[in-house]
Amino acid sequence: MDNSLEDLLYIYALQNAVKHESAPKSGTVIGTVLGKHPEFRSRARELGPIAGKVIAEVAAMTPAERKSRLEELAPELLAELTETHEHIRELPALEGAENGVVMRFAPNPSGPLHLGHARASILNDYYVKRYGGRYVLRIEDTDPKRVDPEAYDMVREDVEWLGLGITDIVYQSDRLDIYYDLCRKLIELGGAYVCVCEPERFRELKLKGKACPCREQTVEENLELWQRMLDGEFYEGDVTVRVKTDLTHPDPAIRDYSAMRIVSSPPHPRVDATVFPLMNFSVAVDDHLLGITHVIRGKDHIANTRRQRYIFDYFGWKPPVYRHYGRMGISGVVLSTSGMREGIKSGLYTGWDDIHLGTLRAIARRGIEPDAVRNAMIDIGIGETDISFSWENLYARNKEIVDPKANRYFFVPDPVEVTIEGAPHREAHASLHPSDPSRGVRTLVAGGKVLLPRAEIEGRSMVRLKDLYNVRIAWDGDLPHLSYAGDSLDDARSEKAPIIQWLPAEAKLPCTLLQQEGSLEGFCEPRVAEEADRVVQFERIGFARIDSVEGGRVSAYFAHR
Repeated sequence: MDNSLEDLLYIYALQNAVKHESAPKSGTVIGTVLGKHPEFRSRARELGPIAGKVIAEVAAMTPAERKSRLEELAPELLAELTETHEHIRELPALEGAENGVVMRFAPNPSGPLHLGHARASILNDYYVKRYGGRYVLRIEDTDPKRVDPEAYDMVREDVEWLGLGITDIVYQSDRLDIYYDLCRKLIELGGAYVCVCEPERFRELKLKGKACPCREQTVEENLELWQRMLDGEFYEGDVTVRVKTDLTHPDPAIRDYSAMRIVSSPPHPRVDATVFPLMNFSVAVDDHLLGITHVIRGKDHIANTRRQRYIFDYFGWKPPVYRHYGRMGISGVVLSTSGMREGIKSGLYTGWDDIHLGTLRAIARRGIEPDAVRNAMIDIGIGETDISFSWENLYARNKEIVDPKANRYFFVPDPVEVTIEGAPHREAHASLHPSDPSRGVRTLVAGGKVLLPRAEIEGRSMVRLKDLYNVRIAWDGDLPHLSYAGDSLDDARSEKAPIIQWLPAEAKLPCTLLQQEGSLEGFCEPRVAEEADRVVQFERIGFARIDSVEGGRVSAYFAHR
């Protein structure tokens, strides 16, 4: 490998493009070169223009050309990608998927999607992308009591944010005639009956493994009752269509489960109907008719898989291949849709994107990227063992994405305005990004007064203002006296003086940093106002998404360190 600067930038630009399957990122490429070849750090100012040239060249290549060129020039770097990045993202093969798959993500429109939905949707998406095929978004909206009309759009928006490769969209409420027809056929096959027993009486018999009287009705009697259901002659709770199963099954929930029922209130927002299928009937029908080949879902659906197999067996259909993954416990946020809705109504939460919630729009508001969610879920995989969701892993995955592109700024929380005796008038030139000199610097002028974070100076005898100079602190009770202590970084290190952020008192912008545990009030650099809807790094504090800049004030949401 030729170790000239331009050649190195070209090679690492190729590696970056192959790794991320996209155009290479200037900051990441320059940072990689400087990290692996520190001998070029003295020439950092030259890197920007040269990097721009080689990145444009690599960006114009096809993915195949990039990979071929990288293999020719630096096969060890291509091998490094295969052994680490690609291997980490590899999930177990699916049985019978060699010729492509048809998979589905099937949320209920009761509210926006949350992290629990993300796992199922991303794992299915992974396999569709791996094997090729179709990916069906199936909106399961046949329970009017669980439908929020606004959630139809929210689900679609969240799916788009995740970047799922959806090829087909199906609304179950559009398919009622299909379910009615197949329910009638199931009755004709002797696989279902119409039950008019009191619900509590049926439950008592089921738990004892005994049949209710309705089970012995003739096909003709059941068809007549079924037609009366469709004609509106029954009220909610009066009647249920049940699938005939094994009354001695060890799991009582599988014994003669419900397939159709009447729901009169609330009215459905999309259809004028009162007879609706229950989940296990509509899911089995749609999985067959939509050609679903593989179903990946949680262990909590194992009983549903067993129920649905009865439908497949009665009609002589081939069932999909099922994979059930372990439960994923998620702590630290609210996931209950009903709990979130009540909290929003009461004013406890500001909306579906409140950062105390586990919705995708809430974590997006904090600056978490969809690819970070995707990578974290693929890291978890489809194992059967129950696990706890790792926020640390999600944050690490997000940092991989945002760190190369997030500009750096100072934020001073709970500030104290001080005069530093004897301090020279000085300009500090701080990099917008330490690994990308081409972005330039921020110039901060330290004149007579500066703002310092109160907590960072309390109890200290010396601090170093980042990119500036050292400050000696003498205390008279609770009152600090600050004086200039020179520029030597070695002096600061010898006294174990912390390096702290600061701001000129004359150049500051009010800023609120919202965190899950509470808000921090302070000031940030004025240039932060240019970063609305982008993630920045507040030095020594962490990454934050700039949510709004209004009335001369910044509102930012803390993401992670």
